[in-house]
Amino acid sequence: MRRIAHSLAATVALAASAFAVPALAQDVTITNATVATGDGSEPIANGTVVVRGGAVVYAGPAAGAPAAAGQAIDAQGGWVTPGLFATLTDIGIVDVFGVSNSNDTTARGSPFSAAIDIAPAVNPAAQNVAISRAGGVTRATVAPEATTSIFAGQGAVIDLGDDRDAVMRPRAFQYVELGEGGARLAGGSRASAHALLRNALREATNYGEDARLTGDTRNARVTTGDDLPLDPRMTGRAERDGDVLLTRFDAAALVPVVTGQQVLYVEVDRAQDILNALDLKREFPNLRMVLVGAAEGWMVADQIAASGVPVITHPLTDLPSSFEQLAATQSNVGRMVDAGVTVGIGRFNDMNHARYAPQQAGNLVGLARVPGATGLTWGEAFAAITSIPAAISGYEGRAGVLAPGAYGDVVIWDGDPLELTSAPLRVWIDGVEQPLDNHQSRLRERYRDLDEDELPKAYDW
Repeated sequence: MRRIAHSLAATVALAASAFAVPALAQDVTITNATVATGDGSEPIANGTVVVRGGAVVYAGPAAGAPAAAGQAIDAQGGWVTPGLFATLTDIGIVDVFGVSNSNDTTARGSPFSAAIDIAPAVNPAAQNVAISRAGGVTRATVAPEATTSIFAGQGAVIDLGDDRDAVMRPRAFQYVELGEGGARLAGGSRASAHALLRNALREATNYGEDARLTGDTRNARVTTGDDLPLDPRMTGRAERDGDVLLTRFDAAALVPVVTGQQVLYVEVDRAQDILNALDLKREFPNLRMVLVGAAEGWMVADQIAASGVPVITHPLTDLPSSFEQLAATQSNVGRMVDAGVTVGIGRFNDMNHARYAPQQAGNLVGLARVPGATGLTWGEAFAAITSIPAAISGYEGRAGVLAPGAYGDVVIWDGDPLELTSAPLRVWIDGVEQPLDNHQSRLRERYRDLDEDELPKAYDW
């Protein structure tokens, strides 16, 4: 009992120490560094980065830098970059992937689909937040997964700062799964998935335009008991007029999609599925779309580029693990970029941690040196994990880049960040230096010195 009490006390103390006092932004001047700005350009030798008031003021050659201000840091020849922007992650919504109680990525028993908003599930104290931050990730998008419907729900943009204010923008995008996965969820056929998607978007169109569904209902006088008025569409009859398939919440959630206020992420891999997805813009011209997956994107790269639709993809998919990926190749990203497609590296979930992003980008640089293969330049590869996913997420020029006015998200590395052996030494978010310890680093220290004469470390409280 005493051991349990001690353990509980330690847990309470640890919880109390987390996010104890919000830190203030620091003015920092970092010199003697190789600076990568994240905008697609090549690194700058002997560069300087200046951060004031939580924002980047300067990043470039030392010769053009303003007068030093605030804390002066000599990087001693290390690398300085913007924080990584990891897109389509499970950061903050999973503690232990195999333990359902700690996993909010899916909602198999929910009556809702498109209406699911992942923002309330984000936990800034989740260990994968701290672990990703220690890997140089400063901002991310978090997305639910589709389980019982082609609609997974609405994802959020977060920052990984050591505080409780993680969600930057809730309901940043809607996620729909087509292709093989969507076909399975829709009843076994791609045709059914497209029918469901078109029906849903048309219902949302009508839901947004039909005045009868905005409050002219029998229960319109429902009160909530507080000072906040309810959306009139939530106070009416249990059923909506007409032949509909969506719940009121799901239909309302899709209204911003059809009006273009909210981006629609569409998961597809097969080349023909990609073209069919792009054709949706003919029927719904206000759709703002992002393709996710696109394993066969290189085969229709010209059409994707002409559409202006960006792509988020995993760069190491090169095996035909499914029939919709028969033409998968590691040259996929390079060929799409050469065709003019905007491509960001993403979909970090489960065992594919966001901290692996530099390794995957680095592989694309190495691929460029393989005869017959198509990879990326160093600048292109680094932009694919920083400024490009930030721009796709609506933060162009503000995140994933070292440029005047951008967030003060800065990482000092002990070497080239795209090299496997390099690691972050110091991380700032909004100009606030962040702690880099986490559950994994504490385990490392705990078991670094093993003495078999002592009790197992698990008993050492």
